[in-house]
Amino acid sequence: MDRRRFIGATALAGALLPLTGMQGATAATPRGRLLPPALNKGDTVGLVSPSGASNERLNLQLAGEAMEALGFKVKTGAHYGDRYGHLAGTDAGRAGDLNAMFGDRQVKAIVCVRGGSGAARLLPLLDYERIRANPKVLLGYSDITALHCAIQAKTGLVTFHGPIAAASWPRFNVDQFERLFFQRELMQYRNSIVAGDELVPRRNRTVTLRGGKVQGELVGGNLTVLTALAGSAYLPDFRGKILFLEDVGEAPYRIDRMFSTLKLMGALDQIAGFIFGDCNDCKPGDGYGSLTLDQIFDDYILPLNIPAYTGAMIGHIREQFIVPVGGKVEMDADAGSFRLLEPVLAAG
Repeated sequence: MDRRRFIGATALAGALLPLTGMQGATAATPRGRLLPPALNKGDTVGLVSPSGASNERLNLQLAGEAMEALGFKVKTGAHYGDRYGHLAGTDAGRAGDLNAMFGDRQVKAIVCVRGGSGAARLLPLLDYERIRANPKVLLGYSDITALHCAIQAKTGLVTFHGPIAAASWPRFNVDQFERLFFQRELMQYRNSIVAGDELVPRRNRTVTLRGGKVQGELVGGNLTVLTALAGSAYLPDFRGKILFLEDVGEAPYRIDRMFSTLKLMGALDQIAGFIFGDCNDCKPGDGYGSLTLDQIFDDYILPLNIPAYTGAMIGHIREQFIVPVGGKVEMDADAGSFRLLEPVLAAG
């Protein structure tokens, strides 16, 4: 994947910092939860590219058209179509676009064009006081996890792990978007299971690791990006949180190493619940054999004795949940679902 070159170096640097007891990860001053204002059709959304460059102009065009089809006016960042190596422009340019969008009173929401790699490079350059003073919806996933983590840690703002602007927007995603942002529904996140011609439905099935219900705020995103922030001040507090994770293109031995990092840094021992989404193309490589994902969950999650399930519609998949990072939910591991307990948008 594009992001692995940078993430490998970042993870090594983070591993050299003290992790025991989460000293590094909780260096940020705790903040109260902050809600972005509600959205309406006709609002202006800002398109930014905090991570990888778009490889075709058509992707930028489609991103704008998707936002317009959702009912928005579109404003693009000054550097959203730039390229600097694999990145969508320089760090200063990409961070400047984000800071400008948060400071622009016309812009009501910020949607990332794509993921890729490089968002973590921006974290020291973001104006967190400006973000806190101008809370707005921020939407994206994969590498955008770095922004979700840092903004939650530094400001308490609820952000949204979900479709990027240049992605496909099937009816499922559009329906999620409209119910969450326009109708302000207290969403129930339950997988869409269609039997088709199967005797027993197979697609979008969840697996309960340990049953039970628990309430807490959501934290998480892409596993690789999140663990690459280990030892930094850009990780949110994990205490009492419900951790959700997803990934793509990672062999099980790397998944195991990242769960080991979460264990060693103290994060796993602090969470109240666990949700794993999709791990697309996470297949064993060459060698003498491989742990399975089930064995990794057995080793790291089952001993926690907390409600946990896998298979949620979160990740690098066409139909995906829009998950409010920092939103308070109740998860039901037996049912393989979670639901919002409180609004994640301020009245507006």
